[in-house]
Amino acid sequence: MVDAPRNALYAQAGGVTAVLNVTAAGLIAAWQQQAPAEARLYGAREGILGVLTRRLVDLSALTAAELNDLAHSPSAALGTCRHVLQPHEHSVLVDVLRQHDIGTFFYNGGGGAARACQDVQAIARAGGYPLNVVHVPKTIDNDIPGSDTCPGFGSAAKYLATSLREASLDLAAMAGTSSKVFILETMGRYSGWLTAACGLAARHPGEGPHLLLLPERAFDEAEFLRRVQEAVERYGHCSVAASEGLTGHDGQVLHASGARDAAGDRQLGGVAPLLAARVTEALGYKCHWSVADYLQRSARHLASATDVAQARATGAAAVTLALQGERDFSPVIRRTNDNPYQWEIMPVPLSVVTGPERRVPLEFLTPDGYGLSAEGRACLAPLIVGEDYPPFKDGLPDYRLPEFRSLP
Repeated sequence: MVDAPRNALYAQAGGVTAVLNVTAAGLIAAWQQQAPAEARLYGAREGILGVLTRRLVDLSALTAAELNDLAHSPSAALGTCRHVLQPHEHSVLVDVLRQHDIGTFFYNGGGGAARACQDVQAIARAGGYPLNVVHVPKTIDNDIPGSDTCPGFGSAAKYLATSLREASLDLAAMAGTSSKVFILETMGRYSGWLTAACGLAARHPGEGPHLLLLPERAFDEAEFLRRVQEAVERYGHCSVAASEGLTGHDGQVLHASGARDAAGDRQLGGVAPLLAARVTEALGYKCHWSVADYLQRSARHLASATDVAQARATGAAAVTLALQGERDFSPVIRRTNDNPYQWEIMPVPLSVVTGPERRVPLEFLTPDGYGLSAEGRACLAPLIVGEDYPPFKDGLPDYRLPEFRSLP
């Protein structure tokens, strides 16, 4: 009887988050504490591409100090990729798994990584190789089905709501003689969770943002311009949060700025300047705009403590559940109580997290569709609570990444 593969492999995929490395630190620490002493945990540089090109590192021997540094750093320490496995790469993948005796593959990413997990699972089975494939969730888009929230979202939401609150105060101060409209563009290809979270910035009537524009509601230019004008006439200014994936009544995105990636998605971005130009042309208001872009997903200096705790717990649960015998799953966050907010980690099959993107329920918006409802606020507010500051040095975050030891 041939023994089952004993080692594990961890990789990061897709767009980064402020707490992706927190998940990595939680996963590595759990492996060190729970796995058999002889079992190794390897890491792959640049996601699945690092597996195919055999660029592996040893994660098993990282010290507690190195894991602490890792958890306080943004981005993706191992590097990520967006790559769809091709037929000629299947045998290479299985060969690398066999060479390093990999029994469990942890792939830390969003929807694209979840689909890649299914591909890896099918390839291993076709090659007669026994592999447990674990999708470890993360995404600032918050759109992975089956989960109450996704690691990375709470911190991005906190950064955006903070930024828009501050920018709205700036706008109000200058509106009498200068700009009267400010538009902040958020990420969100298919869902408007980040834009909805911007609504947390407004606590009292008249505070910005005055308008939320989500992909879940078709954009109506005439209605948008009317609402902007009403806000300016009532409050003296108007601040707006708009999703990059904003669509028209024809279902097409209003603006796409780049070519399609490996998964077939076009690079989005540019909705804010487009809307600003229309506001100025139609209403004559001076209008400023900003595209948060990488800033919203890399802001470790303003990470949500709730998000940090969930990111770490997700990584640890991936290991614990796998070692307990759970197979081909994703550890997702489930809400168990609203007030106070409580949650737990539950395994779901890969088929759940590869389903259609989870979109913002319309009941999370006010009846007119332009604001955050009480129900939406109750859902989102706990996710941005608390701070988990990194160490600072000379006035800047002191980010330090471990020196990963490459395999010979």
